[in-house]
Amino acid sequence: MPTSQEPAAAERLDRFMARAVAAYYATRPDPFGRAGDFTTAPEISQAFGECLGLWAAVTWGAMGAPDPVLLVELGPGRGTLMADALRAVGQVAPGFRAALRVHLVEASPALRAVQARTLASVVATGHPPTPTLPRPAGEGGTREAGGWGCDDAAREAGGWGCDDTTREAGGWGCDAAAWHDDLTTVPPGPAIILANEFLDALPIRQFIRRGGAWRERFVQAGAFVEGPVEVPPPLPGDAPEGAIQEVSEPARALAGTLATRLAAGGGAALFLDYGPAAGGFGDTLQAVARHGRADPLAAPGSVDLTAHVDFAAIAAAARAGGASVHGPLPQGLFLQRLGLMSRAAMLARSAALAGRRDGAGHILSGAERLVAPEGMGRLFKALCLCHPALPPPPGFEPT
Repeated sequence: MPTSQEPAAAERLDRFMARAVAAYYATRPDPFGRAGDFTTAPEISQAFGECLGLWAAVTWGAMGAPDPVLLVELGPGRGTLMADALRAVGQVAPGFRAALRVHLVEASPALRAVQARTLASVVATGHPPTPTLPRPAGEGGTREAGGWGCDDAAREAGGWGCDDTTREAGGWGCDAAAWHDDLTTVPPGPAIILANEFLDALPIRQFIRRGGAWRERFVQAGAFVEGPVEVPPPLPGDAPEGAIQEVSEPARALAGTLATRLAAGGGAALFLDYGPAAGGFGDTLQAVARHGRADPLAAPGSVDLTAHVDFAAIAAAARAGGASVHGPLPQGLFLQRLGLMSRAAMLARSAALAGRRDGAGHILSGAERLVAPEGMGRLFKALCLCHPALPPPPGFEPT
């Protein structure tokens, strides 16, 4: 341990980030929403999780409807996405609902407890409790509990289909879900894997071009310092002076692991996250606290650290592992193809009929935020890894 007179040792950025992210989630029982540090798509609109649940149901059918099938979520947050997905498939795809087994990859005991409470609300009736008022738009819009009804609005929602068999809502007990620290303990077999804003929190290394060679960035005493590259990953042979190249080795390793699993056992993995469709140079490391920007190096463990996802690198690692890759597509295009705006309009009508006109406005503005180019529709992308025999999954069909 250095004394107060000794300078702190320089720490490689990915190790600093891993330590900071682990400390952050270990000490933040609920960093989401208006009272937390940031808001993610499931908290903005319930239609997001519902559409992903039905996306999974259609993908399951394309897989040959294996029973059982694993429904896995990486980094489940509050458990909101999974709760919304289960409610939707319970009403529209009862066969999938009966076949699926829920597995959640979450290392934080505090967040596991939050997720258990969220999923427990689906146990008895298949529906989370109806809020008396919608949440303010700043906290992520509303989570209306109206059913996924079999009417014209439901049929417009991406062509999911509706008939009398879709009305079963059987409960999903929280005791049927299993938690894992990482993917290594998730059982083998056919799987559908969902990951919303998971990759951006995986550690990155940064390399900076100096004098025609690459140097690595380290963190020391709350600032960046440069040093020789430790065990260099593949890096561009040429780059302008001062260019910064980011590499997330854990993200690439995860893509390869998932690809191998999907190629062997069948299934698909859907990622929604932010970053460019193609790789490039730049420093994207960022910190968020109380919904504002913060210094990413000053107080490790007290702020949310993320970086843009290199989708091109993820896709390359997945193809090398034997999976087929679809996308990346802009999130806005993907969600609109799934019928998110139609579903939001249906929820808004239900709110208006119930006399909650402000709630109807929040529902529509929340959904618009997810798909609008100036909101989350362009920067965020959708990427799918599949067993090579699967056709393009919903939303990724060639046009």
